[in-house]
Amino acid sequence: MENNAIFDIRTKRDFLTQALRIFKFQYTNNSVYQAFCKLLNVDPDAVLTLEQIPFLPIEFFKSKEVLSTTTLPEITFTSSGTTGSETSKHFVTDLSIYEQSYLKAFNHFYGDISDYCVLALLPSYLERTGSSLIYMVEDLIKKSNHPKSGFFLNEYGQLQELILELQETNTKILIIGVSFALLEFTEQYQLSLKDAVIMETGGMKGRRKEIVRQELHQLLSQGFGVQQIHSEYGMTELLSQAYSKGKGAFDCPNWMKILVRDTEDPLTYLNTGKSGGINVIDLANINSCSFIATQDLGKMNQDGTFEIIGRFDNSDIRGCNLMVL
Repeated sequence: MENNAIFDIRTKRDFLTQALRIFKFQYTNNSVYQAFCKLLNVDPDAVLTLEQIPFLPIEFFKSKEVLSTTTLPEITFTSSGTTGSETSKHFVTDLSIYEQSYLKAFNHFYGDISDYCVLALLPSYLERTGSSLIYMVEDLIKKSNHPKSGFFLNEYGQLQELILELQETNTKILIIGVSFALLEFTEQYQLSLKDAVIMETGGMKGRRKEIVRQELHQLLSQGFGVQQIHSEYGMTELLSQAYSKGKGAFDCPNWMKILVRDTEDPLTYLNTGKSGGINVIDLANINSCSFIATQDLGKMNQDGTFEIIGRFDNSDIRGCNLMVL
């Protein structure tokens, strides 16, 4: 089927048309998803709205091959997971869709990547293989075409010197990092940056005690000397990212949408301002599953942005594990 049509979406009607098209394609071609839909007694011909589409619990990426094609994967992205825990596997059969997704989204929210020097502080991701985030950032570094763009493990002194050097030449800087590494950097160095985007990708990854996003952003804002801290919302099981330019309010690219489900009844959706489980429609996931019920908790804002406010405790998940295939 036509894969690139998702990047031409402009209106709500366009999105619904493409979402229903992909839903029927995945119902027909994805055995895991079809079995889940049948368990819910869903007639695909009766699905006419986004809310009627079943959302596959994200846990299935840990135990099943979630694929809507017989094409062999070009790459398999894996989640980090804790020691001894089962990791998610996302079998990606067309890397060009992922590349288009993150490049078009970045360009939409931030402009041409070649305008930036990209500095990546992602030690926990660099220390393992199969990270979709590393794949994306590595490509952004390459496409920035800046000789100083690159990854840093814990060379904080070298990073600080480079940042100051770039500031003197009025270079636009994108510093993208995992929360604990950005915090460690600001505990050693205090900066006052201009024309810099500081973007956290979430999580302490077991390195430090988790803190709420508001406190994290306040500490990072003071440490880097910037007004706002940006955030990226993505995961192994997705091929698209949402971005926040401050205050934890995320926007999606046109081919991605968030719905908030009731934590007690996962087939019921909540109004703006009410907290519940995050369901993601990622139409870039055309060859796996585009309709995913995550373990994140969040809410929709009046302006169409969304916030992430936490994660389900396993004991809080209701109605997700309906099936063992």
